[in-house]
Formats: sequence, C-alpha cells, structure tokens
Amino acid sequence: MLDSAADFEERRMIRAALRDLLKKKREKREKEHGVRRQDLNKGGTGGAVSIGRASMNQQPSANKSAGQPSSSTPMSRTAGRTGPAAVSTQKCFSAEPPNAKNVKQMLLDWCRAKTEPYEGVDIQNFSSSWKDGIAFCALVHRFFPDAFEYSTLNPYKPRDNFELAFSTAERLAGCPPLLDADDLVRMKEPDWKCVYTYIQEFYRCLVEKGLVKTKQRP
Repeated sequence: MLDSAADFEERRMIRAALRDLLKKKREKREKEHGVRRQDLNKGGTGGAVSIGRASMNQQPSANKSAGQPSSSTPMSRTAGRTGPAAVSTQKCFSAEPPNAKNVKQMLLDWCRAKTEPYEGVDIQNFSSSWKDGIAFCALVHRFFPDAFEYSTLNPYKPRDNFELAFSTAERLAGCPPLLDADDLVRMKEPDWKCVYTYIQEFYRCLVEKGLVKTKQRP
C-alpha cells in the first residue's frame, strides 16, 4: 500500500491510519483480557487465593506477637497430604457392611441343625415354621434337656408351648421374653422379624453362658 502511494503526504496518512488500527486492536485485546479476569474473580478463584495469602501473611505476625510458634505452615502442608492414615480411613468408610441376608440364612441353618433330631420340627423360615411353638421348645430343649419332657408337648396347644419355651429360656439362659404368647396365638403366622430378633437374643445368651462357641456364631 505504501509503495503504491503517489507522494509523501499520502504515505504519511496511510501510516497514521495503520497506527490507529493497531491501537484499536490492542485496546480491544486489553479490554477482553480485563473481562476475563473479572469473570475469574466472580467465580471465586481469585478471591480464595487472595484471602488465603492474606491469612497466611497475617497469622505468623499474630503468633509472634502472642509469643507462640506459627502452626499455619505445617497445618496447610498436612491438609493436602494423602498419607497412609488418610488412605486407611477411606478404605474403612468404603468397606461394605455385612450382608444381612447371609447372617439371617446362617442363623436359620443353625436353628435347623440344632432341631433336626426333634420330631415334628421342620424349620424353613422365621415365620410359619414357629407358629405352633414346637420349634421354640425344641431349640431350648437342645441346650437344656432336663428342663422339660419334649415328648409330652402338644402342637395343638401353641400358647402352652410358647410359654414353656420362653419361660425356660429366661430362667436358664437369661434370655428376656421379647415375644408374648398371647400375641403370637392371635397371629395367623408369627412376624418373621420378631422371631428372628428373639432367636438372635437367645443365641447371644447361649454364647455368654458358654453353651455355644463363638466360632459357631452365624
């Protein structure tokens, strides 16, 4: 463009126009950079950095004036460190809890194994298998065979069977009577959660009495 200009005056005007154009582009770039910095500050990054630096600069002076050593630097270093203690803590929180279904099945298998020799007992669940009270009596009789005569029990008298089993378990094993015979009789089938809870408590009492080894715990 300058080479094609006819005289010096025209070249001077072209140079001035180019300078103005470059100046406007430079001002536009600076304005865009300023807007970006403002957006970053609004996002909190700049503010957090400035506040952090200010607190780090102010805390040592406050500690020195109080005659105490500064602890800001060690704290800031250990906060961002991932040491063995931090890793083990994360593993503990991420560990899965024991499978409740497996525990329930193991306790059910334990009840079935202990009552297998007894006639009239077929434990398949924690509800209908216990509705006549015979299963409770068989389980208690297995650990306290001298408490009562199992062969005299009548499956058509569930209330008597419940009361016999619960009273014997309370007297000899120290198991609290968590179940009520009258409530169980009124139910078509016992609530499995209630039966499951009682059997767990009975098992715990047997362990405390030393009648069941802990390695057998379901």
